[in-house]
Amino acid sequence: MNFQLTEEQLAVRDAAREFAQTELLPGVIERDSEARFPKEQVKKMGELGFMGMMVDPKYKGGGMDAISYVIAMEELSKIDASASVAMSVNNSLVCWGLEKYGTDAQKEKYLTRLAGGEVLGAFCLSEPEAGSDATSQRTIAEKKESHYLINGVKNWITNGSSASIYLVFAQTDAQKAHKGISVFIVEKDSEGFVVGRKEDKLGIRGSDTHSLIFNDVKVPVENRIGDEGFGFTFAMETLNGGRIGIASQALGIAAGAYELALAYSKERKTFGKPISQHQAIQFKLADMATQIEAARLLVYKAAWLKDQGEDYTQAAAMAKVYASEVAMNVTIEAIQVHGGYGYVKEYHVERLMRDAKITQIYEGTSEIQRIVIARGILR
Repeated sequence: MNFQLTEEQLAVRDAAREFAQTELLPGVIERDSEARFPKEQVKKMGELGFMGMMVDPKYKGGGMDAISYVIAMEELSKIDASASVAMSVNNSLVCWGLEKYGTDAQKEKYLTRLAGGEVLGAFCLSEPEAGSDATSQRTIAEKKESHYLINGVKNWITNGSSASIYLVFAQTDAQKAHKGISVFIVEKDSEGFVVGRKEDKLGIRGSDTHSLIFNDVKVPVENRIGDEGFGFTFAMETLNGGRIGIASQALGIAAGAYELALAYSKERKTFGKPISQHQAIQFKLADMATQIEAARLLVYKAAWLKDQGEDYTQAAAMAKVYASEVAMNVTIEAIQVHGGYGYVKEYHVERLMRDAKITQIYEGTSEIQRIVIARGILR
């Protein structure tokens, strides 16, 4: 086992860290308060190659490994999880699925623009009655000779109004249940496509989360990915990689909160000495550091397995469920270390705690991850 990062991975870490400090940190509190999407910052992330890191260079991607990707996700998430989730969806869910399962024509038309950071993508699986139970799709795609007509509603869609290209899941044969689900590439300017209301969220408030409405949206047959009925398999395979992205986000949120708490503990004095010299605070910091390191190892292992072409389903689920719990634990303790100051926006840790909660919910709740893990160990 080699735990040392390569020169390329270290360069990615340094570039992501510098970008987070110089581009994401200024205004992050205001963007959170105003629930404002970091449009300019995400655009710059695309220009720097963060939006298609693992995509083949022939499609304008970075051609990097999954470990480089999770390293970048961690560094950006330390500062702004709203920006990093836009990156995660574009990389893990949209670009990965298109590159693995799309046709050459689909890749040339859509993947190059997504990986090159020209446009943003969205993954449209969840519905009002289909969250953890993704098989309960009610959106319908009815075939009409050379095209499909899509009707339905999608909920909780990240990059909802900022995306230009949407991967949309719909039933093409409701009699076949999950085997009748297909997936389509839908462009934002399609007639009948409507961006619905924006969600007013607890955390990742800068993230662009909307419902989407499809009213007889006409989609060419050539925009279907794979055969009819392939959609559910596509979704499950893609979400495996997405879990690594969200685990990396959770890791970054935890690491960001820990770094703030560590720095504050050295500055804040009580009873004549820095609070870092009080054993009560030392034990908190020790537990935080240990949990973060354990989460990082799980995340790196899942990414490594993906890079080796091995099955990473269980590893990704373990990484996500553990890293998301660490994110909650560490951010709560970071607030405690800050005391009353941790409860106000100026010190950032209250925002990180609010951002942490969603990592236990989206792209598969912690309960779903435990089901995946249990199936793996009982197989």
